[in-house]
Formats: sequence, structure tokens, C-alpha cells
Amino acid sequence: MTDIAAAAPTVRGSIVVAVIVADHRVLLVRRRVREGTLSWQFPAGEVEFGETFEAAASRETSEEVGLGVAPTAILGERVHPATGRHMVYLACRVARGTPRVTDADELAELAWCRLDEVADYILHGVFEPVQAYLEAELSPARSAESVDGDQKRTGASESCPSRSSEGTYAPPSAMRPLH
Repeated sequence: MTDIAAAAPTVRGSIVVAVIVADHRVLLVRRRVREGTLSWQFPAGEVEFGETFEAAASRETSEEVGLGVAPTAILGERVHPATGRHMVYLACRVARGTPRVTDADELAELAWCRLDEVADYILHGVFEPVQAYLEAELSPARSAESVDGDQKRTGASESCPSRSSEGTYAPPSAMRPLH
């Protein structure tokens, strides 16, 4: 007799990705254990049963880096080409706290990166809707609008090198606001 539970495929939940931009930089984290070629990435984690994407992004970010965030828009969804997982990308703003590694079992370090540095960390390329969002939020023109002589915010290049990634592209105008 076959054990039905053992023979049934395992259903894995969606992964939410928090794309957090503050002070003309985006937050990246380095996992202790790589998933294939993935090491540096945006804060992310699995949606728990009954949890919304927004609540999962807030919880995961708090658990991993001790930062309170407020999701503002869904940037896009796809099945990740390297992991096969269903991914939901959310734009988030910092609500409170200062990021630090709070889950040392899962994360090794974190970094705030300028737009021109992202490709040095995420070698496999960034999902196109996320890249478009980062370019809109972190572009030198946008940074120059809000900088009042602050020298630490200068020197960003015009954009990251174009990198391909699979998934459905949605232009920034197609972002779905959450509220």
C-alpha cells in the first residue's frame, strides 16, 4: 500500500521580495547559504499560510534585518528562472529602524547600494520591473533633485548595465499601488 501523503507533491508557498529604497540606495542582503548562483539579493522570504504579500514582506524584513517597512506597490510577479519559485516583488519604504543582520543563521551581511553598484552584487541580473523601478527611484537626475550639497550622495552612474531576466515585464506605470 502506498502512503498517499508521502507520494503527494510538496506545494511550496510564494516568495515575497522587499525592494527597499532609502537615501538614494537600495538594501541588499547576502545569504549564508547560496541558492544555486544566488547569494546577494533583496530581503525576501516565504509567505506563511493566510498571510498577505504585504504582511509577509513586512514580517520577513523585520525578522531578517530588524527594519520596519511599509509596502507601497507590487512591482511584478514571476517564476524565478534559477529557483523555480513563484516570486512577488514589492516596493517598500522604510517606516522605522536601522537595518542590521538580525537573523545570523540566514544572513551573512547587508549593504546599501547605489544604482551603479547593484549589478556588482546581483550577478544574474535584476527582474525587469524591479530594474525599471530602481532606475526611476535611484537615477542621478532624481538624486540631484533631492540633494542639497550632500557629497556622500554624488557619483552614481547613469544606470546599471542592462541585464536580461525572464518574467513578464510591467512598466512602472503598470505597478499596482497597494492602497
